[in-house]
Parts: sequence; structure tokens; C-alpha cells
Amino acid sequence: MSTKVAPSSELEVDLDLIRRLDKNGPRYTSYPTADRFVEEFNAETYKSWIAKREIGGISRPLSLYMHLPFCNTLCFYCACNKIITKDRSKAETYVEYLIKELEMQAALLGEGQRVEQLHWGGGTPTFLSDDLMRELMGAIRQHFKLVDNGEYSIEIDPRKVSEQTVALLGELGFNRMSVGVQDFDPVVQRAVNRIQSEEETLQVIRAARAHGFKSVSIDLIYGLPKQTLPGFKATLDKVIAAGPDRASIYNYAHMPTIFKPQRRINQEDLPPPQTKLDILSLAVKTLTDAGYVYIGMDHFAKPDDELAVAQRQGRLHRNFQGYSTHSDCDLVALGVSAIGKIGPTYSQNFRELDDYYDALDRNELPIMRGLELNADDLVRRAIIQALTCHFEIYKESINIAYLVDFDQYFATEMGELREYEKEGMVKLSPALISVTPKGRMLIRNICMVFDKYLRTKQEHARYSKVI
Repeated sequence: MSTKVAPSSELEVDLDLIRRLDKNGPRYTSYPTADRFVEEFNAETYKSWIAKREIGGISRPLSLYMHLPFCNTLCFYCACNKIITKDRSKAETYVEYLIKELEMQAALLGEGQRVEQLHWGGGTPTFLSDDLMRELMGAIRQHFKLVDNGEYSIEIDPRKVSEQTVALLGELGFNRMSVGVQDFDPVVQRAVNRIQSEEETLQVIRAARAHGFKSVSIDLIYGLPKQTLPGFKATLDKVIAAGPDRASIYNYAHMPTIFKPQRRINQEDLPPPQTKLDILSLAVKTLTDAGYVYIGMDHFAKPDDELAVAQRQGRLHRNFQGYSTHSDCDLVALGVSAIGKIGPTYSQNFRELDDYYDALDRNELPIMRGLELNADDLVRRAIIQALTCHFEIYKESINIAYLVDFDQYFATEMGELREYEKEGMVKLSPALISVTPKGRMLIRNICMVFDKYLRTKQEHARYSKVI
């Protein structure tokens, strides 16, 4: 397999540019973003679109997402939909309902549908006992066909996982894992209530290698309380030594009015903006110097990792779980708050456990809201996908696929892009829009140009900072 680094992986960190242009904006795991979903889209709407999947005798393969919301400790920075409890029986009840939802979805879709991608997220998926994990995976395999060499991933909290559990996960069919670290500095760990030793983390990574996992990712966060440049450098050095296949560096968005756990973080302990930028710059340099390729939007991978290969081959895709190599899948999402995608639609389950259970008790799919994309949404989604995954757009491909005249349809947007061209962030030609190495760290800004829902300052305020 070639490890030649494609031009799309080139990156230039211009801190002055980032400082000037940093603003609030979406992460674009979908377009339109989830806050645009409407309650008029319900279980009946969803069923009507499921019925259309196989019109013409062709249907997309599936991606399955399972949201497992339980954690037994609270990380103060967390913005996920989770339930903090030490009562393991709650997981037993939840899995019963999850399997009921799974059976209802399988009945709608047709038994034995091909699944190319499976992801268990949370929360902490390994909050489930070994027996519960076996039961859940058994139900998945009973109703769906997991293809050989599919992408089957799980999020791991190293503090809660033994080598035996990792061995079980491998036995169940998982072949990729994402390991939460955030920061190895014990001072930072105490400030966010997540005490996790380097050895705990390394033990899980070693176990993953030993039990056949193809890819291990480490997740880090910059901007956490008590973080310093020397402290984060020590964390990065440990990450490089551990040698994960992928690394993600997420921006901590302090939004305590929205996420209650963050109210336990002392705002005075957060690093000042310049330090935060310096930490980001250090992280980018350290990872790229170590040979990692910048995939985009906080993600890095080794040149021979599937994500980097998919990017070089033009197959990279972005969905609710981040970057993926499976661009043609419909996403069926199960569990509280989970978001799925069927054809030109999105749907989201109820966020509260009681509402989720109540719907299933009535033998109804627990869909709270969703969205049917119109023609304008679809063309803009394609553009934002191309930008986030490949840093370029060929106008003619958009014209042909969506029957528009690009320059005429996006005349306002092209005017805004010319301002970014003056900043050296994009190159514009009659045929192509290309994001420069300097513009890649600000790809969210460039995507926002094409987001028709962000035409007022009030709309921008709904989101976290880009950097």
C-alpha cells in the first residue's frame, strides 16, 4: 500500500489568521445541522422513507450506530448525552429496549440487510457487562448481516476496561477503537474529574493490538482547565510514543449555560486564548513531524491508515461519528438521542430516557424529530462534504449532479470566498475551488459560507468557537 502523502494533507498554521477569523460555527457532521431538525418529521415520516429505500431494486448498504449513554463518573468537560449512574441494572433495562428498537428497524428494513459499518458510542459502551455486550451483538447479528472486513468500532474509556474485555470486544467482531485520553497531565485530570494513568491507556492499546484491532485512535482535547504548553507537550510525546493509528485534537468549548457538568469548571482556570492557540499549533506540528497526515477538522492519521488512503483516493466521507471510509451507507441510529440518515432525510430519537422508553412501550419508533432535505440542502451538503473531506470542489461535478450553474447559483457565496482568497485561504479558478494549506485549519469558516442557515449573527451564536 502506498504511503505517499497527497497534497490535501499539507497544512500551514497561521496563528494570526486563526485569531482574527475565529468565530462560532457548526462542526458539520451533517448539513443541515441537527438544530434545524423539526418535530413534524416523526416515526411515520421515517417509515415512508424506509419504504422508498429499495425502489428500483437497489438499496445502499447500512451503517449502524448504537448510543449507550451510561457512565459511572462525570467528566466535567463532557457535552455528550449521557446518564451518570453506578446502577448496572439500568443498562440491562436499556439493552432490552434497544434490542426491541433494533427488531422494529429490522422488520421495516427487511431482515438480513448488509451492514458495512457499526459504531457503539456513548457514554461509556463498556459500562455494559460482558454478557450484555454479547447479548446486544448477538441481536445485531441475528437481524443484520455484518460483512467481512467491515468497519466495526467502539469508544473506550481506558479506566473501565480490562484486557479480558478488549479480548471479548475483538471476539464480538470489533476491529477499531477510539480511546479517550484528553490530557495525561494529572493537574488537568483533577480539574476535569477524569483521573487516568498513562499505563491504563497503554495497557488498552497493547491489548487492542494483541486482539486483532486494525486501528486505534486517541482522543485529546485542547483548552481544558489548567492546561499549559509544557504540560500538553508531555502529553503529545506520550501519545507519539504510544503510536496510535489516528489522533483527534478537539477544541474544548466552554458552554456552561448549555452543558451543566461544565459549571463545575472554574472559568479562571481555562488557558488564555493565546495559550490555547499555542497548544493547538504545538499539537499540529508534533503530529505532522511524527508523520501523521492531517485529515481535516481535528483529525490526523498515519499515511497507511484507511482514512488517509480514502482521502488520497477521493473516497473519504464525514458523518455523525466523524470521518469514515463508507460514503454510500444509510445510517440507522438506535438508542436515546441517536441521529440517523436514510436517503435525503435525517432523524433523531428522543433525548430523554423516559420518552424513549414510552415510545417503544407503545410499539412506536422513538423518533423525536428529523428533516427532509430539499434540493438546495442536497447541493450544499455535497459542497460541504467535499470541502471537509477533500479541501476542493470541482464546479462542473456539482453542475452535472445537481443541475445548477455553480457561479450563478452561488454568486453571493463566491463573493464571500473572494474575501477568503485575499487572506490566502482559498484559490479560485473558473473550474475549481481549492482550500490552501493556510485555509485548512479554518475549514469550518469556509464551509459556513455555503450554509444558508447562517445568514444572521444570531444564528452564529448558537455554536461553539471554530478554533
